[in-house]
This record gives sequence, C-alpha cells and structure tokens, in this order.
Amino acid sequence: MRAKIPATVVTGFLGAGKTTLIRNMLQNANGKRIALIINEFGDLGVDGDILKGCGDETCTEDDVMELSNGCICCTVAEDFVPTLEKLLDRDTPPDHIVIETSGLALPQPLVRAFQWPDISTRVTVDGVVTVVDGKAVAEGVFASDLAAVEAQRRADENLDHETPLSELFEDQIACADMIVVNKTDLLGADEAEALTGKLSGEARQGVQVVKTSMGVLPIEVLLGQGAAAETDMTGRDALHHHHHDHDDEDHDDHHHHDHDHDDFESFVVERGEIGDPKAFAEQVADVIRAHGILRLKGFAAVENKPMRLTLQAVGPRVDTYFDQPFGANPRQTRLVVIGQAGLDRAAIETLLRA
Repeated sequence: MRAKIPATVVTGFLGAGKTTLIRNMLQNANGKRIALIINEFGDLGVDGDILKGCGDETCTEDDVMELSNGCICCTVAEDFVPTLEKLLDRDTPPDHIVIETSGLALPQPLVRAFQWPDISTRVTVDGVVTVVDGKAVAEGVFASDLAAVEAQRRADENLDHETPLSELFEDQIACADMIVVNKTDLLGADEAEALTGKLSGEARQGVQVVKTSMGVLPIEVLLGQGAAAETDMTGRDALHHHHHDHDDEDHDDHHHHDHDHDDFESFVVERGEIGDPKAFAEQVADVIRAHGILRLKGFAAVENKPMRLTLQAVGPRVDTYFDQPFGANPRQTRLVVIGQAGLDRAAIETLLRA
C-alpha cells in the first residue's frame, strides 16, 4: 500500500506573509516536488500569479491549483475535495501538498475534510502552520491593513457569517501545529520574545512557535512535522464553531530577497555507540525541551546491533526505528540539530554525548 502523501495547511490573516513563506519554501525545495492549492476568490489573483512563477521542476505551473469559489472552509465538499482528488489521481502525484487558505478561513473544517473515506487513506495533514503578523498582533489589531480585510470579507458572496478578528485569531492558534511569528524585524528583541512567549502559552501543548522575518523558514522545519492532524482534533476544534469568514491571500510588501536562513542554524553532533535506544530517545527529548530545538534527525549505532537506528524528532516527539545494516559505513551516531539562531551548541553537544 502506497504511503499517504503529506499535506501542510498554511493559514493566517491578510498580509501576515503566507505567500512569501510559501515562495521561499519553493525556492529551497531541495528537489521535493510540491503541489499547491491556493484559496483565491473575488478578483484578486495576485498570489496565484506569484506562486506560478516558481518555475522549475519542483513546482510547475500545473502543480498550482486555485480555488476561486469562496472561502475554503465554506466550500470544502464542492471545491476543495475534488481539487485534492485531482492531484492524488495523477500518474505522478506530488511528494507534498501545500494548501494556502484564504486569510479569514478557519482551518478546522479543512482538517476535518481529511477524515473523508475517499481522502483519509491517501493523504494526511502533516501539520497546520499559522502565520501571524508579529507587528500587528503585538499591537492588538491582528492584521496590518484592516480596511483590506473588510474589503475581502465583502468580496466573497458565499460568506454568510462574520467573526471578530480576535476570535478568528484564537481559532487559527487553536488548530496550529506550528506558529510562525513573521515580521519580527519590525519588533524589538524583548517585544518579539514576549509575543512568542504569549503565543506559546495560548497554543496547545507541544506547538512550536518560531520567529522569522520576510517569511524565511527552512523547508526541513516547515515540512515533515508528521502531526497527522486529522486523526487528533483534541484541542484543535474551533472555539467559535458557527463563525468563519475570509479575506484573500497575502500581499506582503517586502521585496524579493536572496538571503539565506540567518534566523536559523543547524549543526551535527557525533558520538559513539549507544546502549539503550529507549533511554537515548528520552535523553534526546529532554535535550530538545531544555534548549528549544525545532528538529533533530540522524542515525545511531546501538551496541551489539548490526542495524542502524534512525531517529527523527519534531520538538520533543521522538520517533526511532531500525532501518538498515551499517555495512561498510562506520558505526557511529550522527545527529543533525536544527533550531533558531542562538542555540547553545556546546551545551547541546555535551548533553547528547553524555
């Protein structure tokens, strides 16, 4: 049976930086073939045009599909599910599907759609990523251009209910597996830390909150969360079940840029063989919690075992399995650590080698 194709849902208000985040992801796809479903409606097709210019084999123009009949959470059955099935039915399906919701859509109905029988055996929600405008949220307005938000509300003829932005924001945070605080270059360091701490306290336990500017986020942080969100709606459900609205995609004013991921860092930790795989996984989880590591992955050599142990961690959730013999490769433990810039590398290395 073919493995399920992972799908990432990207949500957030108008101007938060969803499109910029996705464009950066496509430019750093590392050969992964990504298909996009974009929730366009009204007469604004800007985001689709931007993303259709991704221009290489990892995301061709045919891999970008637009939903133009209204808010995605209002048109799941007649619009989203058929579009998703078209992608899944291709002779060569994508490696990963990314869904950019309209700015005021609730992610919960979309995630629940992945429980449908025809969908559930073929695709899974790798994670829900909520992008927030750090400057706007810090100022309590949630979106930088409130007039544009209201204009997008009016643009959708299918919209039959309105919700205050504060309530929609709570719903988007409630469903998130990762919260991306964008535009932190417009905040002071203390202000950014206070905001991320506040959002961490409001989110479900284990949700990662990362800071960035101009939507720059390494693909290995954004994708591969393995949340299977559709199988566990506990705590995700909308706080305001009868409300969902929309605006359209982001028109981030930041210019195109070619800088690398300065806000993130990664390094490799090597050590000798380990004794107890279960104890080592717990040790790794403790280190991740203590130092706010976003991802940790690699291989370990286990005493008296010919197979290497593969280890993958998303936050403190650590998965391990034996995958193949070492063969001619040296029997060593090699782990890649990924996190926000400023990790205490020396301390992490010491703890992982203990």
